[in-house]
Amino acid sequence: MPEPEHVGLPPGESPESALPVRRLSQLVEQAARCTSDCCGASSMVLDDGAERPAAVTHPDLAGLVAVQLRSGEGPIPTALERGEPVDAADLLSDERWPDYRAVALDAGVRSSVTLPFRRSGLTVTLSLYSFRAGALGDVPHGPAHALGDLAATCIVRDRSYRAALTELDQLGAALRTRPVVDQACGIVMHVLGCDAEAAFTVLRRISQGTNRKLAEVASVVVEKRGRGLERELVSLSG
Repeated sequence: MPEPEHVGLPPGESPESALPVRRLSQLVEQAARCTSDCCGASSMVLDDGAERPAAVTHPDLAGLVAVQLRSGEGPIPTALERGEPVDAADLLSDERWPDYRAVALDAGVRSSVTLPFRRSGLTVTLSLYSFRAGALGDVPHGPAHALGDLAATCIVRDRSYRAALTELDQLGAALRTRPVVDQACGIVMHVLGCDAEAAFTVLRRISQGTNRKLAEVASVVVEKRGRGLERELVSLSG
């Protein structure tokens, strides 16, 4: 089977953003392999963000995903709306979604089924396709469903893990800059004769007014020992 194709990723996509695509690529490849009479598969992640990472097993299937996103009609939008599997048993006689049907039949696809998997604010869709009519009726109860369920859970877990790493990095940065901020607060307290809370407020105002990070502002104050900054510090203390 050909390598899964990535769909909808702009050039220069970050490695972190590409993680869901790798999950989807594995999903479509495995789901197609374990489903009888399946000629290919597609999958995508939809949430509140602008990006909609997707993958297909064959390049021709990318058009089936694109036409649904463009028209807002087809098995994927319908499955998202209903929150349940959508089966198109025979696209030759099915009168729904004319744009989707035209692209599917042009690619030789006679039937399809789309499964939605909702998790923590996002939805993963898995669509399977066949050259034969009525060939995919058992998919919602077969191994492809289990694979989609697992993939959705893994994508949510990946996002939570990356969010935790980001929070940890931010905490580490805050801890590394805390000493210089404390020193700067001490200098401002000496210059203005104020308490620590007021000194920190002055530093924060400088940071916001100059569009610089608080740690950068603190470093300048410490480096100059407050000299030459008295007037600015006094003006911001009121």
